[in-house]
Amino acid sequence: MELLLIFLFLLSLAMISKGSDWFIEAAVAISNKSGIPKMLIGATIVSFATTAPEFAVSATAAYLGHTDVTIGNAVGSVICNTGLVLGSIIAVKAIPMKDDTFPIKSGLMLLSGIILIIVSRDGNVNRLDGIILLLVFFAFLFHASKTQRVLFGDDEPGRGKMKIKDIRKDIAFFVLGSLSVVIGSRILVDSGIKIAEWIGIPEVIIALTAVAIGTSLPELVTAIASLRKGHQDLSIGNILGANTMDVAMILGVSSQIRVLPVSEQLAEYDFPFMFFISLALIVFGITGKKLERWEGGVILGAYLFYVAGLFILYG
Repeated sequence: MELLLIFLFLLSLAMISKGSDWFIEAAVAISNKSGIPKMLIGATIVSFATTAPEFAVSATAAYLGHTDVTIGNAVGSVICNTGLVLGSIIAVKAIPMKDDTFPIKSGLMLLSGIILIIVSRDGNVNRLDGIILLLVFFAFLFHASKTQRVLFGDDEPGRGKMKIKDIRKDIAFFVLGSLSVVIGSRILVDSGIKIAEWIGIPEVIIALTAVAIGTSLPELVTAIASLRKGHQDLSIGNILGANTMDVAMILGVSSQIRVLPVSEQLAEYDFPFMFFISLALIVFGITGKKLERWEGGVILGAYLFYVAGLFILYG
């Protein structure tokens, strides 16, 4: 039984990761073939795609009533994206700070975390709180749309009428990828909860670590690919966008499904750490011309310290 649970957990991670790849590639292919303006699909498409696993897992958990997993996965993904993924990439190779929009992007990320901390002081994130978070998400979308012309130039004109048969294969992979993410997310939640019960670890800790790392695989894969191709600076924008959506979009939408209770651990340990590791990234990013390797080491070390604290204090 235990081996089956572990197999299902690993299988779900593979489904989520591969499914994300399929619908990312399919969405880009459909966009290119149809001539949809870049304004609609450019800077945000990677962040949207890599955030899809977190969204599917958190929304599914909210629907099933496992609200600790909903918040734990979203917040844990922010911490994992920043501490483990970005910290590791920076520690391997310094990242030049060429993006003039970094202060705004990082500011929106930090703002979403601050708002989450404030609205949850009454012990939950309700629908009104979720709407406030969604406003930050819409501000993020507005900023992304305003910077598109700077990044990509004028919108490409449409390429005329396109026949369905031209994108039939892309549509099939888009649907297959989406289903893989959704089904994998359901398996991940169910098996993750049972594993937590089996080994006696609170489900919120499983969500903050194993589930968060699993759903952050697309960000990790993207960051590694960027590093190998010498474009590791692209990881910054992806992760800033993904982090903003993890909190503002995912918790904003999930709170419309079900009110999300905030445990004492989340309020006193996880939320403050999410804030401080995000703040550290911002300070490092705006005080120099590049993110130095030692700064990446500090961020990565902070993440490892956080995970150790989780199991020592709450495990």
